[in-house]
Amino acid sequence: MKQLVITGFLVAGAFLSTAEAQSKKIIADKIVGQVGDKIILRSEILNAIADMKRQTQGQDNVVLPTECQVMEGQLIRKALLLQAQKDSLTVNEDQIENDLDNRIRQFIQQYGSKDILEEVAGKTVYQLKDDFREAFREQSLADQMKRKIEESVKITPTEVKAYYSKTPTDSLPFYESEIEVSQIVIFPKANKDVEEYVAKQLYDYKKQAETLGPKKFEQLAKNYSEDPGVKENGGQYTLNRNEKNWDPAFLAASFRLKEGQISPVVKSKFGLHIIMMISRSGDEAIVRHILRIPPITDDELKEAKDKLDTIRRDIKSGKISFAEAVTKYSDDEGSKFSAGAFVNRDNSTFITLDMLDKDLISVMGKLKPGDLSEAIPYSDERTGKKGVRIVYYKTKKEPHRENLKDDYNRIAQRALEDKKNAVLEKWFKEHIPGYYILIDKEFAACPSLEDWRKAAENASKARIN
Repeated sequence: MKQLVITGFLVAGAFLSTAEAQSKKIIADKIVGQVGDKIILRSEILNAIADMKRQTQGQDNVVLPTECQVMEGQLIRKALLLQAQKDSLTVNEDQIENDLDNRIRQFIQQYGSKDILEEVAGKTVYQLKDDFREAFREQSLADQMKRKIEESVKITPTEVKAYYSKTPTDSLPFYESEIEVSQIVIFPKANKDVEEYVAKQLYDYKKQAETLGPKKFEQLAKNYSEDPGVKENGGQYTLNRNEKNWDPAFLAASFRLKEGQISPVVKSKFGLHIIMMISRSGDEAIVRHILRIPPITDDELKEAKDKLDTIRRDIKSGKISFAEAVTKYSDDEGSKFSAGAFVNRDNSTFITLDMLDKDLISVMGKLKPGDLSEAIPYSDERTGKKGVRIVYYKTKKEPHRENLKDDYNRIAQRALEDKKNAVLEKWFKEHIPGYYILIDKEFAACPSLEDWRKAAENASKARIN
């Protein structure tokens, strides 16, 4: 049952079918499972697997869940949902709407536009949101119930050591060399005269597009925009007024526009833009933009370097810590909240060398753990902005077999997850007999559903008696 719990929540995020699946008719759909009054349809199993295939397309070494595992996850979800309702847990409707908006935006990004999405789905965006809303509520309640069951689970150092000692040495993972690296980045501001020159160019593009129409704007974006993320599709973005990850100036200027209107030059943290409103529906909008980044002169770069040289001296003399200097001076928003540290996908500050940009890799070859680099040129790979940075090479772990000294946090996290799974396993074994369970005979060969099948058989006997 332990594997049941783990697998169930791994596939929990794939329960919602894609917009494409929404447009297809499921032949001979039927109820294949039930927990209490919550039913599981055959189409839900198929759509979950199809959704996982879509999400992992192009990824290497992906192991998709089997129908047995998805069924198991659905049973878990329904049981948690029932208990959440019994315990009177509630959902945050605003959060549900935000989650729905994010999902719809993913679909629009996937299909290229709102119109294409609606054509493929055979439904409007609002109808799609209505289709998904109850499933989002169910998932939210199930997640809350899971957290409630696990909230008191803690792990002690003694338990971590015991967990580690039970793992055979040859089963312990081997880690390549890992390092901790942090940076402070300063992006100098462009000369005012240069900025005005670039703004005049943008106003010329605006005039051309207003004269020749939307196709001209799209072509100008492809030819001149310095936003690499959307240049090939003509500078198109799908926006939502409530999303926090957009630049505030860009977002505000976009939602002041009417359909077909082009903004004056807008200054954001990325550079200068002109924005064209393609379509808008409530808090949703599709826009095109042209980004130009005013070039930085050698004088501005020297001024930024001099500032970083002063910051470096203050750090080395102990007047300010590196972390404090990041908070006070760094313009790199990606590492602002990790004290300047590069982080991996698990938010660990220990990373492999290949996770660094190519310019930094060459710098690291000249540094030792504990060293602080000189101020060096920097170019942001995402935005193309030029700046200067200093790098702190904090620590290095040599290649090694996992051990308590070097990898305690990793081991502790696994031990905690193992303990949580044990608590969940115990909870399900205690609660499954109290539910009405139905499992279709086509899942009779799934060994992981044995506890659920026994509960279903007992429920059937109880009904007969």
